[in-house]
Amino acid sequence: MIILPAVDLFQGKAVRLFKGDYSKMTVYSDDPLSIARDFESQGAGYIHIVDLEGARTGDTPNIETVKEIVSGTSLFSEVGGGIRDIVTVERYLDAGVDRVIIGTAAVTDPGFLKKAVERFGKRIAVGADINDGYIAIKGWTENSAFTAEEFFKKMISVGVGTVICTDISKDGAMMGTNLSLYRKLMSEYDINIVASGGISGIDDIVKLREMQLYGAIIGKAYYTGAIKLKEAIEAAR
Repeated sequence: MIILPAVDLFQGKAVRLFKGDYSKMTVYSDDPLSIARDFESQGAGYIHIVDLEGARTGDTPNIETVKEIVSGTSLFSEVGGGIRDIVTVERYLDAGVDRVIIGTAAVTDPGFLKKAVERFGKRIAVGADINDGYIAIKGWTENSAFTAEEFFKKMISVGVGTVICTDISKDGAMMGTNLSLYRKLMSEYDINIVASGGISGIDDIVKLREMQLYGAIIGKAYYTGAIKLKEAIEAAR
């Protein structure tokens, strides 16, 4: 299982939200590149980047910061947040990003998602952000009509290879991840699943690895020191 430490960007800074609430934001660094380099120094091979402003507005206000991280490290990078058209996908891929995550538009614009997967293949992933059993959209500000089960079936039918799956109720809460959710998804769907939200200790990592998940994202636990990244990477192996 791979570990993807996370950097959430807002106005060029590295921040974290509590359960997706923009009014509950903590700024951890004015220099996201230094955080990415710390990930690398601790043995990480991947980085998960989210443009929180882009998630709400649908543009790329933090792309220069993303470029700094991509050019300043050798990490495999994936980026999400507000990617709703082919032009934006190309903008990130041309900037050197390895994989682009489509969230809201995977629900609201299935034609775009299909076109992106056909054109870019494995360089496209989808974000499945779950709130009370439904897929949330627009920076987690509203629920769609899709249940998680309906959404996963649709993604597989389109040819999506990787889904980053977040239980919003666990995100940033440091109360453990939703193991039962990932166990259920792994038993029902043949797709790469990345667990996100609430991973707060090495025990979470071990249990997810035992389920044979493709990957796990570490966010707040890194910033608070609850998880030492180097130990998490070892545990995931």
